Amino acid sequence: MLHQTVNKTSYDIALQRLPSLLKDAGFEGDITADAALLAAMSTDNSIYTMMPDVVVAPRDSEDVRRLMRVLEIEDLSGIPVTARGGGTGTNGQSLNTGIIVDFQKYMNRLLNVNIDEQWVDVEPGIVLDELNAQLAASGLFFAPTTSTASRCTIGGMVSTDASGKGSRRYGKTSDNVLGMEIVLDGGRTLDSAAPTPDWAKAILSEIEAACESGRDALLNQVPTLSRRFTGYDLERAKPPEGDLEWWRLPIGAEGTLGLVTRVRLRLLRKTKFKRLIVIGFETFAAALDAGSALLAHDPLAIEVMDEWVQGLADKAGILQALPASLRAYDGQPIAYNFIEFVGDDEADLMARVETLRKSATMLAGAIASHVAVDDIEMAALWQVRAASVGLLGKVSGTRRPIAFVEDCVVPVENLAAFVKDFTALLNSNGLNYGMYGHVDVGCLHIRPALDIDRDEDRVIMKAISDGVFELTRRHGGIFWGEHGKGVRGAYLAEFAGAVAYDAFRRIKRAFDPKHRFNPGKLVGEPGSLMGIETTPFRSVNTEENDPLSLAFKCNGNAQCLSYQRSSVMCPSFKATRDLRHSPKGRADALRHWHQAHRQGGATEELENDVLSALDGCLGCKACATSCPVQVDIPEMRSHFLDRLYRKRRREFADKAALLLEEYSPVLVRCRKPAAVFSGIFNAMVEKLSGLSDLPRLAFHDVGIGGYQTFSANVIAQRQWHVDTIFIWQDPFTALFDIKAALALADGLRGFGYRPVFVTMQPGGKAAHVLGDRARFIKQARKLRSAIDTVASSGRPMVGVDPAFVMMIRQEFVKAGLTGQHVLLVQEFLSAEIASGRALPKLATARLPRKLFLHCSESGGPGATAWKKVFAALGAPVEIAATGCCGMAGLFGHQERHHALSRRTFELSWTGQLQGEREAMVSGFSCRCQTKRFSSIRGEHPMRWMADAIGAEERGDLRRQ
Repeated sequence: MLHQTVNKTSYDIALQRLPSLLKDAGFEGDITADAALLAAMSTDNSIYTMMPDVVVAPRDSEDVRRLMRVLEIEDLSGIPVTARGGGTGTNGQSLNTGIIVDFQKYMNRLLNVNIDEQWVDVEPGIVLDELNAQLAASGLFFAPTTSTASRCTIGGMVSTDASGKGSRRYGKTSDNVLGMEIVLDGGRTLDSAAPTPDWAKAILSEIEAACESGRDALLNQVPTLSRRFTGYDLERAKPPEGDLEWWRLPIGAEGTLGLVTRVRLRLLRKTKFKRLIVIGFETFAAALDAGSALLAHDPLAIEVMDEWVQGLADKAGILQALPASLRAYDGQPIAYNFIEFVGDDEADLMARVETLRKSATMLAGAIASHVAVDDIEMAALWQVRAASVGLLGKVSGTRRPIAFVEDCVVPVENLAAFVKDFTALLNSNGLNYGMYGHVDVGCLHIRPALDIDRDEDRVIMKAISDGVFELTRRHGGIFWGEHGKGVRGAYLAEFAGAVAYDAFRRIKRAFDPKHRFNPGKLVGEPGSLMGIETTPFRSVNTEENDPLSLAFKCNGNAQCLSYQRSSVMCPSFKATRDLRHSPKGRADALRHWHQAHRQGGATEELENDVLSALDGCLGCKACATSCPVQVDIPEMRSHFLDRLYRKRRREFADKAALLLEEYSPVLVRCRKPAAVFSGIFNAMVEKLSGLSDLPRLAFHDVGIGGYQTFSANVIAQRQWHVDTIFIWQDPFTALFDIKAALALADGLRGFGYRPVFVTMQPGGKAAHVLGDRARFIKQARKLRSAIDTVASSGRPMVGVDPAFVMMIRQEFVKAGLTGQHVLLVQEFLSAEIASGRALPKLATARLPRKLFLHCSESGGPGATAWKKVFAALGAPVEIAATGCCGMAGLFGHQERHHALSRRTFELSWTGQLQGEREAMVSGFSCRCQTKRFSSIRGEHPMRWMADAIGAEERGDLRRQ
């Protein structure tokens, strides 16, 4: 890297001075060398890793200018500067040493929009879906649609000239950019909307001459394809009869020319109607061969998925959206084409769709087709295709599909022949692979499975890379069709030819004479570029029985960085936009610590930084289910803390929580005297521990509702009525939330069941969260044994709180403690309905309008089960689109987390609760949070059902 030529000692001293110099210069953003954040910034969605020295997050463009002015100081002038957006690059585009400029944290605003002229000005850190959500009311949007639209930033799209679904019609990013502002060395700023400053005239003159000298040579070298642009855009920056449009050159330049701080984008008007057709084929080759015939119908997009990815999707259970005719059975391979049509004339659109549907039956190898017309169904079907990249990261074994030759483009008519040669190359090396991509533009994503930790596989990787580069040229294609170049820029000089590449070098020197912007990428002098096989690789393997091995399986796909407030993963990142506080960032930090620990270099400072990153985790467990490779941060945090606190003393608050859980059975037995003194006890604990708003111990137990409680052993020795159902409480419910336990029991009794409570036993939830593994295992084993004992009665079991049920289902299993399930109440009722049990019909007016789910149940079968229950009751209820409420057990009670807890609640809960007087809220934490931050009456869903049943029986028409 550039700074390796600088004296290391002086370089380190200069970096130490940087924070104070920036603050003195008025820099208002963040400056950090926190080890966890540096580790998070050292990876993207590629196979590479490069550890930066400092991360800065500017607040605005003036902050960027302040940064570059400070870096003009002599002993700082050799420090590399690299822009970073969402970090979704598959080729190390935003990885480098020196300074990483994080634009997504603060510079993510929509600055100005002109609806009539259809353009918008944005900062580079705004996410594509975030931008389009803000534009939705106008009927306009920015195209194209990338598979990472939920987390890729506009700056990153500009950097790589991103494309995606619909690009054949809408164009790539470069087709939809109208201008920009860019900051160069010394804080000098070029703005396409402003007059050219005097200092820039000589620079732009040199750039114009370079464009003219290399334009024809580049065009003669590069195939004429819709995605032909490669390197710096000599073609459009200076057309033969036009003026220089310098702002076209940073598009696709991957940050090698400067720091883009504002972009003007062309907006397109949304079409009114869309339809999606899915066609199944016997083979992937047949699906590819159909490409030209399908293009004749002029669809918006044609996407393809091969048999291997289909098999992974089937195992992952995400093909439920497909009709039976398109499902693979008995091991039969099947490939899919997804064809989307859009238009403003619905009748014309349907006619085109019907024409294609009929002709699809004549396509060679076609099995069946299906037309989706509902927006929800179309979204579900597109999600099957969009899940491809994540699924490929979730294979077993040490060889995993990796991105390094994954976005080649060839003419559509050459696609099948290209794939045949490509697969022959992979087969000759004994590699498995998965394929998916865009048939309509001849772009396929192909990820061979390799173990990048093995030297022999690295040799194979380089050989495959070289071979595919040659194949693309042989078939009239381009090596980098969609995901940018990054480290693969090592091939650019050969591809563009000597004349065009010399023009690239002249442009680079004009914009960046010190070669400090993202050095080593795309353009440079001989020997200065990063190499395909010499750039440091991100380790992906560790011992399979190591509980921290999941940290190494994170492939940087970054679904956890999704901006959507209603998605469950990841609440702490959504609230902070700090990469440290995301599953990806925490996995990177844990991997960095793990490697240092094995090598004997895990310092206390490093441990503190990793601990700080993990401390912000709310433990919602969304990463354990929503992440494509199930990077379970709460599970790994538990093991990390266990190791850490073998040599450190725990805080008082942690000790108090552990003791409360362990001795909760005693408190339950001595409930009334304990409740009398709980106010004094709470005040004392809050003062000593940094906790606040602690719940009060309930004075009564479930006996007040007429319910009996028995131990597991007593239950196993008795005979029980066929309608008996056993209810399990956790310590929080048994001590503080008797209302919820009674609600569950009252509702079940109203449905004709006979609820019986089991004597509460702690299951180790607090011990797991706080990393006391020995205490967790001890408590979990006892509870597991008790559950299995009760299960021997043959009667069903339900848990009061979703977090408790999911702990048994997830943490217990990971600890090797398998056994009978404790069900969520909606799962039990849904199964009963399916078996023919009739539930009473309830008047919709008796129930609140919305149901708010605990985050542990919102993304899985729990939500579906609630829908079935309310449908059976004749009272369909809207399930509120929310993420985590921000409480998460003790998290929201900790004063150091109070602001984050409240911000998390405000992200999605506040808006969904607005205008409501009452709500059904399934989780104990969620009800606590609703009470803290709103005036809404939030009760367990079963309370509302029980009251409604009672009102029906009394003939009481009043709202309960």
